[in-house]
Amino acid sequence: MCELLGMSANVPTDICFSFSGLLERGGNTGPHKDGWGITFYEGKGCRTFKDPEPSCQSEIAKLVKAYPIKSVSVISHIRQGNRGRVCLENTHPFTRELWGRELTYAHNGQLSNYHDLKPEYYRPVGNTDSELAFCWLLDQIREKYPKRPANMASVFRYAAKLAHTLREKGVFNMLLTDGVYVLAYCTNNLHWITRRAPFGKATLIDADMIVDFQQETTPNDVVTVIATRPLTHDERWHKMTPGECALFKMGELI
Repeated sequence: MCELLGMSANVPTDICFSFSGLLERGGNTGPHKDGWGITFYEGKGCRTFKDPEPSCQSEIAKLVKAYPIKSVSVISHIRQGNRGRVCLENTHPFTRELWGRELTYAHNGQLSNYHDLKPEYYRPVGNTDSELAFCWLLDQIREKYPKRPANMASVFRYAAKLAHTLREKGVFNMLLTDGVYVLAYCTNNLHWITRRAPFGKATLIDADMIVDFQQETTPNDVVTVIATRPLTHDERWHKMTPGECALFKMGELI
């Protein structure tokens, strides 16, 4: 299996603290050594860093960890490959354009009997079940919404319904974002936490690192972090139930 990390915030925020914990699970405190990636949104644009090397020893990961890129929406992934070889094109997150907007997706789990997923418009670049499922999902959205709807929340709610179908084929934990909304869908293992005033301290599980969020934020900041497993041991994380979806915008659950 793989591990997911996502963020939704109401102000541009860096994810260095959470990302530092996730990286250790990529070959050090965890077995997810088959590549990693992260996508940050900045306005309508997004920047992605990927590496098929283990995140705990990746020079690119060290650069991202030390470079506090601020964003309101982030998706990250560390991979333990089970479908497709270890290579750059099979490394999450995956991004495609829809209605002039970049949509980014990452998947944790393994699907079976998925060869009936036959997307027509979007095609996989690599050979993972994850990317194929993403292309199929976008095809279905594009068919239902030929034009960008005024209410993008409805698109993400429809994506959650499609995730129910994919869940029938195996384990399908997913993060999906357009840079404004962040959708989390759980099959078996996904957690989230919303941090807001009054802020306190937090300690990473996988690294010797403590942060006092009161020193890093303003009283108006709202930041939600989504992770496969909790990243801190002194905060209360919400564990999602099988089949549950959570849609976030500007850090808030909507």
